[in-house]
Amino acid sequence: MPFCTQVGHTGPLRPSETGRPIPYIDQVALDFPELAIVCGHISHPWTTEMIAVADKHENVYIDTSAYTVRRYPPELVEYLRGRGRHKVLFGSNYPMITPSRALEHLDVLNLDEETRELFLYGNARRVFAL
Repeated sequence: MPFCTQVGHTGPLRPSETGRPIPYIDQVALDFPELAIVCGHISHPWTTEMIAVADKHENVYIDTSAYTVRRYPPELVEYLRGRGRHKVLFGSNYPMITPSRALEHLDVLNLDEETRELFLYGNARRVFAL
């Protein structure tokens, strides 16, 4: 069963340090290499660290919950279009952000058909064994 967690800074007035991918997600992935870890909220402002951890660990994934397409960081979009096509899962943040609102402007990402399908549902099907 995958472990889903938030990464990145916290919205509430609480410390954000524990949302950093390095060392926290990296260490969990090292300690439990068989565990699928889905890291929600893109890991802003540590998106580049999150991508590095997803690249390093076979079972670490990134989801886009809490972000609309227009707010995706450029480095995440580049990763999704390339080597990360099997590592990024669509997420909304329902009810705060509905799926339809989260996906407005999806075409701006210029994803090929296979990457679009992986992003929208294929990766989630595989990771969650649906």
